[in-house]
Amino acid sequence: MSAPENGNAAGRRPGRPSGASDTRDRILDSARELFARNGFGNTSVRAVAADAGVDAALVHHYYGSKQQLFAAATQLPVDPMAVLGPMRETPVEQLGRVLPEVLLPLWDSQAGTAMIAALRSMLTGTEVPLARSFLRDIVVAELSRRVDEPAGTGVLRAEFAASQLMGIVVARYVIGLEPLASMPPEQIVAMIAPTLQRYLTGDLPEAPAR
Repeated sequence: MSAPENGNAAGRRPGRPSGASDTRDRILDSARELFARNGFGNTSVRAVAADAGVDAALVHHYYGSKQQLFAAATQLPVDPMAVLGPMRETPVEQLGRVLPEVLLPLWDSQAGTAMIAALRSMLTGTEVPLARSFLRDIVVAELSRRVDEPAGTGVLRAEFAASQLMGIVVARYVIGLEPLASMPPEQIVAMIAPTLQRYLTGDLPEAPAR
């Protein structure tokens, strides 16, 4: 592998672009491969930079944060943490309603059309590991920390909530299942919010005795 491009040529600050036209694509290719292989949580910007043969500062220059790099690698038009992050201020007992209230208008927007296309590509193409990393390492990881009651149930709760939301994505936007596809967002929220809230904070069934 060639020496890392660190942009230290005369007149350039460290981490600035070296002028190589393929640098951005090389970074993105490395990010896709590492995110798919190791997941979001186990992939660092430094690791992506090393794999691409560039300085880590160059990755930040082109793509910003690791979340933004992931969004670019998966072709998501919106940084997922820009949506999920503000929900940290939402009381846990309101998450079942607020999640679809925020997500449905986003999915119905122009940016949402591109997001659905990216998710469809990940789910039906060769990038299923990226879809799994997106759900497990970003969506589930963000929610599970807040709903881990009793301790150890947060991931299961968050996965069931995510599965409900992904079901809406597939039925409403991918398949176009009527009347769900044409239903007003507020009506969908009213239908699924209680179920989402039950997944997140309701009593869990006891495992059957062996």
